Amino acid sequence: MAKQENRYDFRPVTESDLPMIAAWLAEPHVAEWWDDPEREIAQIRQHIDSISVEPLIIELDGEPIGYMQSYDPHLEDGHPYSDQPFGTLGIDLSIGRPELIGRGHGSAIVRQFVEQLFEEGAPRVIIDPDPSNGRAIRAYEKAGFRAIDRRQSEYGDAVLMAIDAEEDDIE
Repeated sequence: MAKQENRYDFRPVTESDLPMIAAWLAEPHVAEWWDDPEREIAQIRQHIDSISVEPLIIELDGEPIGYMQSYDPHLEDGHPYSDQPFGTLGIDLSIGRPELIGRGHGSAIVRQFVEQLFEEGAPRVIIDPDPSNGRAIRAYEKAGFRAIDRRQSEYGDAVLMAIDAEEDDIE
């Protein structure tokens, strides 16, 4: 199968993106899975200059469509996923624009981003959807992730899912 051209761009979040992200966090399909928008925006603002979390805007054809972050659980004391192999990176994402939900963008974004992380040397990538978020779990499975654990942490109940570079069968 021929490798698909990169369809999405990922750029760092800037202070000027925060109102747009706040609007996305208020969308019902996003608000259901994220904490209080004011708290989330405050955390994203802190992450702009963080070494442990990289906040990103997902763009499609030059237009912002969602928020993504990658993080290193080994750079935060007591992170609930610091038991993962060294070099593991975690990701979180939300498609902000409701008209793009259910069209395959989630799994395609994750596949493309994970491929980039593997190319940069990450041995494993994890993601932790809420167990009741069936749409996200299906999208991540379609992207090659598999459930490896069920966790309770300060972030809530989660299905810990992983994909390993040596198992990387995403094309």
